[in-house]
Amino acid sequence: MSRTATRTCPLCEALCGLELTLEDDRVVKVRGDRADPFSKGFLCPKGASFGRLDGDPRRLAAPLVDGAETGWDEAFAAAGDALRGIVERYGKDAVAVYYGNPTAHSVAGTLYGPAIIRGIGTRNVFSASTIDQMPKHVAAGYLFGDPLAIPVPDLDRTSYLLMLGANPLESNGSLCSAPDFPGRLKALRRRGGRLTVVDPRRTRTAALADRHVPIRPGADAWFLFALVHTLLAEGLTNLRHEVDHLDRLRELAAGFSPEETEELTGVPAATTRLIARELAAAETAAVYGRIGTCTQEFGTLASWLVDVLNLLTGNLDRPGGAMFPKAAHSFGKRSRPYRTGRWHSRVRGLPEVNGELPVAALAEEIETEGDGRIRALITIGGNPVLSAPGGDRIGKALENLEFMVSVDPYVNETTAHADVLLPPPPHTRSPHYDVALLSFTVRNYARYSPPVVDRGDRPSEAEIIARLAGELLGVTPAELDEAIIQSTLKKAGREDLRAELGPPNVETRLDMMVRLGPYDLTLADLVGGRDLGPLQPRLPEVLVLDRVDLCPEIFARDVARLRASRRPEGFVLIGRRHLRSNNSWMHHIPELNSGSNTCTLRLHPDDADALGIKPGATVRVSSRTGSLEVEAEPHEEIMRGVVSLPHGWGHTRPGTRLGIPAARAGVSANTLTDESAIDVLSGNAVFNGVPVTLTPVP
Repeated sequence: MSRTATRTCPLCEALCGLELTLEDDRVVKVRGDRADPFSKGFLCPKGASFGRLDGDPRRLAAPLVDGAETGWDEAFAAAGDALRGIVERYGKDAVAVYYGNPTAHSVAGTLYGPAIIRGIGTRNVFSASTIDQMPKHVAAGYLFGDPLAIPVPDLDRTSYLLMLGANPLESNGSLCSAPDFPGRLKALRRRGGRLTVVDPRRTRTAALADRHVPIRPGADAWFLFALVHTLLAEGLTNLRHEVDHLDRLRELAAGFSPEETEELTGVPAATTRLIARELAAAETAAVYGRIGTCTQEFGTLASWLVDVLNLLTGNLDRPGGAMFPKAAHSFGKRSRPYRTGRWHSRVRGLPEVNGELPVAALAEEIETEGDGRIRALITIGGNPVLSAPGGDRIGKALENLEFMVSVDPYVNETTAHADVLLPPPPHTRSPHYDVALLSFTVRNYARYSPPVVDRGDRPSEAEIIARLAGELLGVTPAELDEAIIQSTLKKAGREDLRAELGPPNVETRLDMMVRLGPYDLTLADLVGGRDLGPLQPRLPEVLVLDRVDLCPEIFARDVARLRASRRPEGFVLIGRRHLRSNNSWMHHIPELNSGSNTCTLRLHPDDADALGIKPGATVRVSSRTGSLEVEAEPHEEIMRGVVSLPHGWGHTRPGTRLGIPAARAGVSANTLTDESAIDVLSGNAVFNGVPVTLTPVP
């Protein structure tokens, strides 16, 4: 017999509601949940494939130890014995932890990951944050005092949106959770608003805009500074909040006039001045910069200047501007000042940021002899061999580890190196609540999705990570949960609440967080989704500092490096998003990897003609770190001198069990990216503006 169930889609940041039809616990139909108050039935191709992914026969059903199936107790014992032994022989920092992007889409990594770090005591912590978003955290940390206080554009009420380095018609949005992002942008234009997109490519989003402004990759900080210069020089500012260091900002911006920046950015001075004046004149406006602005040499400066513009135009923390969501599970406030560089990596001396080190340092920390060398690795989700800079080098480095344990449902390019592989159950068998993403919604909203299928004797992902932590801390998962519950309630002064909560587990911890939150709700109230109203001004609640630090000294010092930078000669590489893909996920799902080849090198037709490269021909792309051969796709959408490859492909390495046909495996752009190139303020990898050369293959 069939039945219907609903839940949140876990496959991107849009948080769409799904309506599932199940037969014998198997998903046979998926459509958008029209009753969800946030997504209202919207569904993208990834969400439509949820059933195929949930029932994928290539998902592991049992743990692997040395490649062979085994029982859960045996797998945990093997992992615990090996990790404890390495800590005893070499010290705590000999074990490293890597959190992949999928942990942001699950309860488990967010709630239980810190216990693993505490259980080991290591400072060698890495994550996908230094692949795609750390500049946003550093900018928010120094501007407002809290690295999680990242404002999002109030899409549904703004009258002018300036978007840089984002393509939400393909990505569905990032650090800005908005189901049906395309529909929201179209609604902006229908109500008389304007959309300006700054991007080296005429993406689908740029094609929708009122104005597309091509920009040289990596030059966003120059362009943004030119906008700031224009606002200050022409007296167009409207500061609505008390700030520190306005004079310092004015002095720095003096050297970034639109005329001075035009050659490096490729943006005409007149266009820059026009955009600055439009921002200042708009009834409401928001500036939104995303992955393209983060994954470059000056990603933190660009991220900082995005919010400087929101502040200078009076649009920070007001309806229609850039605002701070209030999540249902948020409680308390950061009390200590934000800073980075509390410790440094062993080999290059790269600074810690948000408790972790740059993933660009992972390979060298495994390869380099000496005290503190990484000899064991725990990965939770993710696939750094394909997603991190210098991925080929990481793959080789993993072969030199003494031990590796991974929490992942697949044998992919990274987990193929694991000695112990612990697979979480399918999504329908797991509770779901977006602890991370619900803090970045364009409307206050929350939804809890209980499991819709019994998982039997399989541990949930939360239990897997809790048990791994317990192996290191000497406690059971229930004891770990109870200790965290008691400690949290004590800090909140709400020990009385314990009597109202259930037994110690992940759902009880979530229920506690929601009960402590700002809306007088329980976790049960959030089943099916709850609209909590439009975003409200709340900067005083968010601000940890006495005033917004408009121009932090650490950023001001880095401006000298920006001034000294020059436009690279020759071709530069950028990435590319696809609606049917999310990094290296889901490429083995036929419905999402069919039709024409998407892993191609796009370049301008004039560049192709100059090099004698025909459509469909093979071209060799080379950088300082490596080379690859890929099919050429000349396309008018891209600027001259710029080439583009999608991120997350290259499924040709031995040992995987993904079942992707060799003809559709693609190539890894991270063969070309350089782990020595990072944004120095955040440690974020540089994927935008990578110098490359092109050679036709006879």
